[in-house]
Amino acid sequence: MKTSNAQAQWKGKINDGKGTMKFTGFEGGYTFGSRFESGGGTNPEELVGAAHAGCYSMYLSLLLTEEGLNPESIDTTAKVTIGKDDSGPHITEIKLDCKVKCHGLDESKLSKLAAITKEKCPVSRLYAGGTAKILAEAKLVK
Repeated sequence: MKTSNAQAQWKGKINDGKGTMKFTGFEGGYTFGSRFESGGGTNPEELVGAAHAGCYSMYLSLLLTEEGLNPESIDTTAKVTIGKDDSGPHITEIKLDCKVKCHGLDESKLSKLAAITKEKCPVSRLYAGGTAKILAEAKLVK
């Protein structure tokens, strides 16, 4: 299977520093303000949301196609909420809102396929069940 790549760089202290995240076709700046307040720029949670919305839409398309249907459009919006507890900041909720245009699809079938998609799209599986082995290595640069 394919391995995808992304990169992030942070410069400075947490409150007044700034960073850049990039991957194929995207590069965006982020700051403490864009992540935890209402400052301009992006943040990791937006990218998590985009990844989840994209994965959900594609997986639902797979299931619809396997049902012999031809989806015209699947538009998914993700709202990612970050909160804080005694252990620090963490994502508390991801709410997916999906609108599907597909001739021959009824609400009952969509409801069933959407529930399967929520459980089985690879990004949902990562978040819900921890299906990925996460390896991390840090090296000091002089």
